[in-house]
Amino acid sequence: MKRRNTPEADAQRAIVQALRIALPRDAIVHHCANEVTEAGPRGARRQAILVGMGVHPGFADLVVMSEGQVLFLEVKSQTGRLRKSQEVFRDTVCAQGFGWALVRSVDDALGALGDQGFASRVRPVLRAAP
Repeated sequence: MKRRNTPEADAQRAIVQALRIALPRDAIVHHCANEVTEAGPRGARRQAILVGMGVHPGFADLVVMSEGQVLFLEVKSQTGRLRKSQEVFRDTVCAQGFGWALVRSVDDALGALGDQGFASRVRPVLRAAP
């Protein structure tokens, strides 16, 4: 069986692994499965059930909680773009004082931790100003 090309999923797995090493042992790194990828009426019904259970449009791929801080990470491939619902989510959580970052690599994720002042067990990544 041929493996599908999944750059976003591959990046997310690498990021989660790195965060589990970098963050204090009691930190939580959580992925919220936010949408059903099944096409057709069955997928639509399953998505409606999830929405009724509290799924929020545009919710970030990862939530990092450590020492009283919360950081939302949206993982994208090198060419991936935010959907409108993801932009709205970003603006909403930032307005409430939470951290949010778009990350495309392990270095981006570790840099976001440093930018938000998270304690880390690894040396912070020096990031160039955007």
